[in-house]
Amino acid sequence: MAQVVEKQKVTKSKTPAKAKVYSKEMYLEWYRLMLLIRKFEEKALQMYGMQKIRGFCHVYIGQEAIAAGLESALIEGDAIVTAYRQHGIALGRGITPKAAMAELYGKETGIVKGKGGSMHFFDASNKYFGGNGIVGAQIPIGTGIAFAEKYKGTKNLCVTMFGDGASRQGALHESFNMAMTWKLPVLYIVENNGYAMGTSVERTSNVVELYELGESYNMPSEQVDGMRPDAVHEAILRAAKHIRSGEGPYFLEIKTYRYKGHSVSDPAKYRTKEEVKQYQDIDPVKMTEKKLLNDKLATAEEIKTIKEAIIAEIKEAVEFAENSAFPPASDLYEDNYVQKDYPFLK
Repeated sequence: MAQVVEKQKVTKSKTPAKAKVYSKEMYLEWYRLMLLIRKFEEKALQMYGMQKIRGFCHVYIGQEAIAAGLESALIEGDAIVTAYRQHGIALGRGITPKAAMAELYGKETGIVKGKGGSMHFFDASNKYFGGNGIVGAQIPIGTGIAFAEKYKGTKNLCVTMFGDGASRQGALHESFNMAMTWKLPVLYIVENNGYAMGTSVERTSNVVELYELGESYNMPSEQVDGMRPDAVHEAILRAAKHIRSGEGPYFLEIKTYRYKGHSVSDPAKYRTKEEVKQYQDIDPVKMTEKKLLNDKLATAEEIKTIKEAIIAEIKEAVEFAENSAFPPASDLYEDNYVQKDYPFLK
């Protein structure tokens, strides 16, 4: 008997936030999510080293501020589709650490029953459409989801995320052209961490300021500091306001950095120690913790309590994955076709 996949429903406000002065609660929300992602990814690396997790694995360490600032600025009904470095985005979307870790283990209690692995999380109940393993494939998918929202007459938007390497794909230009022509409610985000696998942006294109790609389609575009959750939050709010007004898509180049290699098999020798340290000095998790303490938004005891709770939650996630069963061989024949009565299609 398969165990029930554990998920949580994300509760969002019905209208976007407007304030630019952020409360203690907001900073704590950002901090908790970023720390949860960091600890989850660190544990995933450890479990991979113990051969508990197999296949590809791309961790989000260093890019956590994007997930935090993104979720706090979106509203109920907004969708997200992203690439394969996606554990952090998925956790922000509401997929629990238990369901996420079980998926990494290939267990039947994973978010997609152990069939997707690290790169292919999916959760229609939270309007999370992956986790996509093909570089750039999610760009037209997100454009299509936005077309559906416009067709249905909603005020929802689709956040379509991709890496700097995927910005070289032809599908991006086709999608940008269609989205601008039809004024689709899509927010394109390139998470520019500087490297497409091991190749720097400077070695792959004459256009190194990637937001300029949107300007060639007259698409509102800007560059964002992706190491600060508040900067990401504010940029998302600006973009979302434009999109919801019916003016069409918006493009954000969010400058970030991954502290680990492209995947678990990448020693990242193409980067200097000095470069890595430069970004580690502005670690979004540590900088947010510092702000909480320096501005007296939280006490050292409160921070300690948050850390202990998150470490316990990650421990429970590992135990859940360890104790879950692998899917039976007969499941190979399940979930290959969409059922006509699938709730999401209604």
